[in-house]
Amino acid sequence: MTLNDEYWKEIFKKYDILKEIDEKGIYEISASEIKEFREPRLMVKFDYKNQLPEIFSENNLSILPITKGKYIISRFKAYHKLEKREKEIRSFEFPEHIESLDFNNITSEAQAINCAYITGIIQDFLEEDEGIYPTVQGRMGSGEFNFNIVDTDTSDKINVNIKNSQIEIDGAYEGLNFLSLIEAKIEYPENFLVRQLYYPFRTWNNCVEKEVKTIFLIYSNGIFSLYEYSFEDEDCYNSLKLTKQESYSIIDGEIEMEDLESIVNSIEIISEPKIPFPQADSFERVISLCESLKEKKLNRNEITEKYSFDMRQSNYYASAGMYLGLIDKTQVNGRVPCYSLTKRGNKIFTLPLKQRQLELVKFILEHEVFLNTFKLWLKRGEVPSLEERLDIMKKSNLYHVTSDETYKRRSRTILRWLEWILDLKNV
Repeated sequence: MTLNDEYWKEIFKKYDILKEIDEKGIYEISASEIKEFREPRLMVKFDYKNQLPEIFSENNLSILPITKGKYIISRFKAYHKLEKREKEIRSFEFPEHIESLDFNNITSEAQAINCAYITGIIQDFLEEDEGIYPTVQGRMGSGEFNFNIVDTDTSDKINVNIKNSQIEIDGAYEGLNFLSLIEAKIEYPENFLVRQLYYPFRTWNNCVEKEVKTIFLIYSNGIFSLYEYSFEDEDCYNSLKLTKQESYSIIDGEIEMEDLESIVNSIEIISEPKIPFPQADSFERVISLCESLKEKKLNRNEITEKYSFDMRQSNYYASAGMYLGLIDKTQVNGRVPCYSLTKRGNKIFTLPLKQRQLELVKFILEHEVFLNTFKLWLKRGEVPSLEERLDIMKKSNLYHVTSDETYKRRSRTILRWLEWILDLKNV
């Protein structure tokens, strides 16, 4: 259990929160009551559904701020599953005269937004031909508004009143026709908290006459993924609808099929490491974890709280990085595992983007099971069947994979990682 799991369990017990929710539908709690156990800013920030404390997840609960220093807990439908990204990636050039921002080393949401702005990515996505200008940014009050949100148990609507709750806007760009509000992330999540788009939308929709757009921007491993959402009913939190999605990269040399074929023809197979075979279907999230570890070491609990992972996923993705020789694990006081980049990992995450991608391809394909599956895929021009993949796996001496069911689960990871390779630009 994380500290948030433990402290929220104690809070629920002290105030008998579950009983009151069963009777009244909601429970209102103050920051001062939370602070008796732990700093509120650490106890209420759950950007992803997977970050919710155990007692919330077990009882289908979420938490939302309603005013400065007060929150409500209920069975809201507070999160939205992120739609799949378009595979077509458009390229933009980085201005040569910019020296103070390195697009190969983006480590914060602010850097990602600035990079997308100065390259023209944001303007292209917003289709503002007359130009856009950065305006509001940072923390501010929400003003006052009401909205309805769906109860996940009954599908009824719960009415919520917001009065000067704190909101935070990562970036805002205004043109002739629109004010566009941006929420940015530097990892590719499975879901996100709708509040991060909805509260700023309601706040500024009351302040300007022109249309307000809400944009979710993700930067991960050299790719800018922009999602535009609209609220079909501005009074309904759950009326979120995706209206546009585009993916972009900054030109850093093209990856061609010849680059991959050269790796396939020259790669040297290594022995399988004595590390559990990966069960981490999103290779982008392995990369995202490594990018964070380049900044500092993280223990398992910190990874769980930082990312849209649960504890089990934290273990899976860290172990996947270890399998590739990118991540190292130590024990903190003999208990909580702590992760950092290896020498190999540190080296690769300082490379320009194209070189980094090709090195990652090598690290995957130096494992016999991935190489042989990839060769068959290229030879056939289609995905190898499950039976073919399982046959290759069983001949590859995988560590601690024995049952047919485990082979099948791990085969999905093989498929997803090879799809990542084939989805690289121009392939």
